[in-house]
Amino acid sequence: MDEWIRRAEVWVRQAESWIRRQPPEQIYIAAAVVALTVLLLIIASCFKSSKPNTIVLSGLSGSGKTTLFYQLRDGSSHQGTVTSMEENDDTFVLHSEQERKGKVKPVHVVDVPGHARLKPKLDEVLPKAAGVVFVVDAQDFLSSMQAAAEYLYDILTKATVVKKKVPVLIFCNKTDKVTAHSKEFIKKQLEKEINKLRESRNAISSADITDEVQLGVPGEAFNFSQCQNKVVVAEGAGTTGNVSAVEQFIREHVKA
Repeated sequence: MDEWIRRAEVWVRQAESWIRRQPPEQIYIAAAVVALTVLLLIIASCFKSSKPNTIVLSGLSGSGKTTLFYQLRDGSSHQGTVTSMEENDDTFVLHSEQERKGKVKPVHVVDVPGHARLKPKLDEVLPKAAGVVFVVDAQDFLSSMQAAAEYLYDILTKATVVKKKVPVLIFCNKTDKVTAHSKEFIKKQLEKEINKLRESRNAISSADITDEVQLGVPGEAFNFSQCQNKVVVAEGAGTTGNVSAVEQFIREHVKA
């Protein structure tokens, strides 16, 4: 230990001697380069850490959001068969990636209850979202179609979603059921319902609408490709563990 201390003292004296022999201008330049390098590293670190890793699960009550949450986290639908009135909020490595070798980035998943009085929670988490999964009940779609379209419209017209181009996955859940509708049918019907909403809401004075961006192209029937952010449609079944489309969406927008 004493030998290492003596060596360190020699190195310090040698460094001091070298610095004294250098012109002041070179010392100032070297100090400036070091300071700039440190500053750039700090900025890069802050930028990297500020990238969102939050995935928001949204949709009407009973659509299967909570089941999906548990499948993503635990690989099981336990506790997810009853409509939840409380949010599920956790950061975890996707269950399908827990056996994966190497470092895997955890995902922050927030399951926002679909009850109307709890929708303000959605406004809190959307600004932090790397992506939104909008869950639709494919089996009971027709009876909830209008309400689902209104909820989705509210998300797609949020200024924070549009400006940040937050991607949205419309996940048609419960497609394992014989009476479930296809994702193509659900997509077309949602587009039709949103088109009706767009026309009716555009008739309202913009002064009466807060934090809302108009959807689509004026004079054309609405479709999801007109959105400024990416909107895709997929299907699966939370209760059977068929959630690969959601996992793929998450990893596309929250890099491992």
